[in-house]
Amino acid sequence: MIQIAPQHQLFVFVRPIDFRRGIDGLVGFCRTTLEQNPFTGTLFVFRNKRGTTIKILVYDGTGFWLMQKRFSRGVLQYWPTSVQEKVCATTLMIILNQGEPGTMHASWRQLPSSAL
Repeated sequence: MIQIAPQHQLFVFVRPIDFRRGIDGLVGFCRTTLEQNPFTGTLFVFRNKRGTTIKILVYDGTGFWLMQKRFSRGVLQYWPTSVQEKVCATTLMIILNQGEPGTMHASWRQLPSSAL
């Protein structure tokens, strides 16, 4: 599981992309097509056409991370359909866990004091 903080700026690309692209291809896509600077630490989130896989590209100050999650069962339950739909860190975590943001709420469990 990755940690996505509320302070992270997110850019969720609404349309599916070609997942044969690696880091360099996605960096170029961010620069040319999206007209965004991928060196800012923004999380760029993409999905494949079938909705079975998500890729996240982020620059951490020393290099790029490219994370990929392929669902073992099923497809995405939710994906934004327009750029007007704002996606925050909590919404992205729900999406990554195959949930629907309108019907799920973040649930927290208390750790035992011995774990602290």
